[in-house]
Amino acid sequence: MKTLQDIENQIIRLTTSIEVNYPELYATLDENPMTIPTNAHPDMTVSIMEDYLESLKQILKQYTKTHNKQ
Repeated sequence: MKTLQDIENQIIRLTTSIEVNYPELYATLDENPMTIPTNAHPDMTVSIMEDYLESLKQILKQYTKTHNKQ
């Protein structure tokens, strides 16, 4: 079973990779609805963070499909 720390590390590695390799995509990540909490002190559970990690993976997958990196 993955821990919250494991998932956070994966998110950091993925967002860093996006920042370095796809800066134009990275600039839009803060606009992703998954990054906007609905309350002042949201609970960050393993499930919520796994969903966020998966959403980042899907965003990157879709972006690389539609934008060929030269």
